[in-house]
Amino acid sequence: MGIAIISGVIASLQSRDRPYPVPKWESHTPGTSTPTVDTPDPSLPSFFIATVTRPESARKLQQTFSALAGLGPQVQVVVGGNVAAVQKADVVILCCKPNQAHIILGEDGMKEALDGKLLVSILAGVTIAQLKNLVLPSTKVIRAMPNTPCRIREGMTVVSNLPPPTSDTDDAELDRSIILKIFSSIGRCRFLEEKHFDACTALSGSGPAFACIFLEAMADGGVMMGLPRTEALELAAQTLQGAARMALQAGAHPAQIKDSVTTPGGCTIAGLLAMEDGKVRSTIARAIQIATERASELGQPRSLAK
Repeated sequence: MGIAIISGVIASLQSRDRPYPVPKWESHTPGTSTPTVDTPDPSLPSFFIATVTRPESARKLQQTFSALAGLGPQVQVVVGGNVAAVQKADVVILCCKPNQAHIILGEDGMKEALDGKLLVSILAGVTIAQLKNLVLPSTKVIRAMPNTPCRIREGMTVVSNLPPPTSDTDDAELDRSIILKIFSSIGRCRFLEEKHFDACTALSGSGPAFACIFLEAMADGGVMMGLPRTEALELAAQTLQGAARMALQAGAHPAQIKDSVTTPGGCTIAGLLAMEDGKVRSTIARAIQIATERASELGQPRSLAK
């Protein structure tokens, strides 16, 4: 996910130089699109550092970033230099397995390196309270939950509300702007209270897997009725993508879209009734419930200390 975030931000910065930027299919969440400006903006990054644990990982990352235009070739990839990298950075994004958080944040000198800086964690199930126990009180800790489609800049990221300022030098608006510019470069971005994060993990984090089950089922139905597999999958994927884009338009609602397709006595209502017989709606809703309950268990102390 770290690769997707850095790549998205670099691509967003590069788009500032295009004379005629290509618009996306829909507008981002109001206030979250990366602006194009000619004057220096303190919320825009000027350099990137990526830390890894193995030399082979560093080589792969360097090749990946070198293939990017703009600032891509300038991304510094270092092996094992977490503390030194944090000392040079203003914003730190923690992208690791949840059970590695205490190891990384417990390195000698890490607390001092994070003093007064913005720490963004994308670790599932690890709460802000748990992270604050590993850093100094002056470190500004927030959580972010991006999902897999961020890899193609069509993701959904939920970010916890910013902590209240601890000093007169804190600039909450600047921190908010930094966060929005990072995560809106890889899709949509929303601020929510941390208490909703387990549900967000289930809905948008696990959601792509649930959507792909539905997608496969639609394609299987097409194959059952004689369509070639490739064409059936393309039809199903584009149909779901189009319906999702319609639902994101202002004033649209899934029920309205459904009703606009459903004619009296037609094939759509016949299919919908078959889905209701199979309890598709309640099964999907229950899947979100069960996944939410599981997400709440991921960051428990026993899991974090493994």
